[in-house]
Amino acid sequence: MPAPSACSGIVDNGSSHRGKKATDRLITAFPNAVMVHTPIHASWLNQVEIYFSVVQRKVVSPNDFTDLAQVGDRLRAFEDRYNATAQPFQWKFTTSDLDDLLARLDRHTADHPEEFSFRLTA
Repeated sequence: MPAPSACSGIVDNGSSHRGKKATDRLITAFPNAVMVHTPIHASWLNQVEIYFSVVQRKVVSPNDFTDLAQVGDRLRAFEDRYNATAQPFQWKFTTSDLDDLLARLDRHTADHPEEFSFRLTA
């Protein structure tokens, strides 16, 4: 019998997915798996997580199903409604936006030094 080929697990850069410990956990459970990290702040993965959060809150909870067929029916009905009403998410965050955010943080830090108990030193 041939050796199993490698499979990829796509993960974000959350703390539970980074570093040697996370890789070791995955390889222990799935020896042929390779962990592939998305870029930091990968918005597409965040959107997938948001979608499944909506499914959890709007469809799965409360868990009052009488059987699996009812779960499937409710999920299909939600999918039909969602696909009929969903709008593309307009994602943008420019370098100018980042400059503005950092300037606001600098002003806040200067205006409220008591909130910051540490100082960076060179």
